Amino acid sequence: MEISCKDFKVGRCEGQKVVDGETIPLVLQPLQPNKSDTKSLLSALMQNKDWFEQVLIRNSAVLLRGFDVKNAEDFNDIIEAFGWDEMRYTGAVVRTHVYKRVWTANEGPLSEFIHFHHEMVVIKESPEKVMFFCEIPPPEGGQTPLVPSFRVTERMLEEFPEAVEEFEAKGLKYTITALSTNDTSSIRGKGWEDALGTPDKAEAERRAKAVGMDLEWLPGGGVKTTMAPRALTKVFDGRKGRRMWFNTVVGLHGKETSSATLADGTEIPETFVKRCEQIIEEESIQFKWEKGDVLFLDNMAVLHGRRTSLPPRKVLVAICK
Repeated sequence: MEISCKDFKVGRCEGQKVVDGETIPLVLQPLQPNKSDTKSLLSALMQNKDWFEQVLIRNSAVLLRGFDVKNAEDFNDIIEAFGWDEMRYTGAVVRTHVYKRVWTANEGPLSEFIHFHHEMVVIKESPEKVMFFCEIPPPEGGQTPLVPSFRVTERMLEEFPEAVEEFEAKGLKYTITALSTNDTSSIRGKGWEDALGTPDKAEAERRAKAVGMDLEWLPGGGVKTTMAPRALTKVFDGRKGRRMWFNTVVGLHGKETSSATLADGTEIPETFVKRCEQIIEEESIQFKWEKGDVLFLDNMAVLHGRRTSLPPRKVLVAICK
């Protein structure tokens, strides 16, 4: 498939890598300086929708840079240009609705690192596409690092072949404890009422069941959510048969309010988790945010996280099926 397009030029950014012949992230810039306005961008995207989706699947991440994207309204127009179905966020992260399809990204303290993950990997249905918009770039740090998921699987199979296949066969179990109301002092501070969109326990149980969660009500108004069995790796159509590291073992294992074990309750060895964390970090790709950047991720193929940063930092997000 041709990367070139008559309405964009391919650029470069610091930190991008070529992985198995694919540039991550692929940078697309205005073809001409007078084509950097949002109206010209929307026109180019609508005329090249099929091409853009193919490029996103091929390269796993596409960064639109150099366009005059100013705010949530512009970002929303870009997302709606594709006609993708919106998906409601379900998870432990505190987010605030900004405009139509646009939400804040994780509102937890910028001093905390957000572990690499596929968006909404713990529930039954994950979004295919995750988009970020940088309205205010951080003065230092705050990158959104990326990791080609298949590379993690390849390397874990090299070092832990028997364990990977055993854990794959048994499946995983995730447990997360949530308060009733939101706690913005934590990167996983979303209360169950906000997460499930209702204060009614019976309705909350119904909604949780629909996404594959079991609830256990705790004294004091909190809840323990359990999700099992979940996959260790997955293969998705159109992505070269690659086996993606489609789990969040590193992010949840042994944390104060969460756990990741095998589906039968067996603990995952610390050596396995720590080495996986090292491999993910070794495979990471990061670029420095610039004002107006719009980043598209193939959520089936790439993990993402958040580096610690100094304030201010304002990055907005949208997710689609």
